[in-house]
Amino acid sequence: GKDDNIAWRLELPGPAGATPIVWGDRVFLSTVDGNGLALMCVSTDGKELWKRAVAKGNKAVRGDEGNYASPTPVTDGKHVWVFFGQGDLACFDFDGKKVWAKNLQEEYGKFEIQFGLSSTPVLYGDNLYFQLIHGKWSAEPSVGTIVALDKTSGKQVWKSERRTDAINENKHSYASPILYDDGQQQFLLTHGADYIIAYDPKDGDEIWRCGNLNPKANYNDTLRLVASPAAAPGLIVVPSAKGGPVLGLKAELMGNVTENKETYHWVMERGTPDVPSPLIHDGLVYLCRENGNLICLDAKTGEKIYEERTMSERHRASPVYADGHIYLTARNSGTITVVKAGREFEIVSKNTLGEAISASPVISGGKIYLRSFDALYAVGKLD
Repeated sequence: GKDDNIAWRLELPGPAGATPIVWGDRVFLSTVDGNGLALMCVSTDGKELWKRAVAKGNKAVRGDEGNYASPTPVTDGKHVWVFFGQGDLACFDFDGKKVWAKNLQEEYGKFEIQFGLSSTPVLYGDNLYFQLIHGKWSAEPSVGTIVALDKTSGKQVWKSERRTDAINENKHSYASPILYDDGQQQFLLTHGADYIIAYDPKDGDEIWRCGNLNPKANYNDTLRLVASPAAAPGLIVVPSAKGGPVLGLKAELMGNVTENKETYHWVMERGTPDVPSPLIHDGLVYLCRENGNLICLDAKTGEKIYEERTMSERHRASPVYADGHIYLTARNSGTITVVKAGREFEIVSKNTLGEAISASPVISGGKIYLRSFDALYAVGKLD
């Protein structure tokens, strides 16, 4: 609860949905700060170490759903990179010194997206990877941009066009790319505009693509994608939107595999999460729907093991696993439902902060970090 087992609470300068990240004894988070956007560094004992302004201007989207401080920072332990919804990108060292900054709209064109770009970049090796999937509402096919930037300088390493036959609002993606790496093959998974498309992280060449996220037989031209995919060795779980399908794809793919049923492990025809991303753990796939229903599937077969109600409230954060439990976060009340992991559904506890939360819980060093629209919490014993 708000006053029980709280190691510390730090008031934040403004609301945001960006999930914090933890490295060693430091927590980094992006935030609205007055009329601007900033990166904060907080110690794991709850003290603000520094705050750096990155951009001016902010926009609240869909009333209370979010703002330009939605992408999550990334770090390699020496530097931290922060990106905001209107295109500003900056690199800082751990002492808060700015290394470089740029605006991706200025370099790659105006973001034509209804609610602001919320995609978190992927850090892999020496590069930062971005999916800029947006476009004007029209019947013209979608052309997005996938770009790799050198992490030390911000200079472009490669750029690829991302072409699909998506139209109207479907050109808009709020999902984030992820990296698939099973030790044998690595590819960048980009998600949006009716397709999941894999790229070679070395040169940006397209490896494969899969549609059927917005079936042509019943096409919905407002089916923008928000939930990101999830991956485990040999399995890629691909959500869609608005109650549509979830695909369980194999990983050794090539070309357009949309109609090749041999490339699917399974398909769940209806019931995708709309915003929370899937979770894969110990042979099970967990899907948290926006209404609080938790679906558990067998990862190999897609068989539904259960679908149970947890909390009848909007859910925007993604489910997180730790220590035998799944953590689900309700948006308005900030209620965290703790469910026992495994094939038997069991609610272990419910804990309410009473503050709105759309960021996912972060577990590190024996603490749970919760970022509400008002504050950053550390749950656990104070060191």
